[in-house]
Amino acid sequence: QVHLVESGGGSVQAGGSLRLSCAASGSTYNDYYCMGWFRQAPGKQREVVARIESVGNTRYADSVKGRFTISKDNANKTLYLQMNSLIPEDTAMYYCAADNQWGGMCATGSDRVGFFKDWGQGTHVTVSS
Repeated sequence: QVHLVESGGGSVQAGGSLRLSCAASGSTYNDYYCMGWFRQAPGKQREVVARIESVGNTRYADSVKGRFTISKDNANKTLYLQMNSLIPEDTAMYYCAADNQWGGMCATGSDRVGFFKDWGQGTHVTVSS
C-alpha cells in the first residue's frame, strides 16, 4: 500500500498562488503510478483537478486549465500542484491519489474517484474574494 501525505494548503486572497505537495511512501511505491489531485468543496462531490502519468503526460479539468500545473519529482517521491490565479471557487479540500493498475498510465476512468486505490488525508485551501 502507498501512503500519501498532502501539505501546502492555506488561506489566500483571490489572485494569489499556492503550491501543494504530496509525499508518497510505502514499500510498493515506484515511479509507475498514475497520480492525481482531486478536490471536494462543502456539499459537493469530489472532482478531479489534474492527473499525471509516469511518463509525464498531464491532463487538467477545464476549470483549472492555464492556472494550475501538476508535476512530480520522482527522486523525492513527491507530487506537486502549483495553483496560480486562485479564485474563490477553488476553495476546497484537496486530495492526492495514486494508482498503478495500468503501469503508470492514467487510463480511461482516471477522472473518477473510483479509479484510484490510494488516497491522502487532504489539505484545505481557502480563497477569499
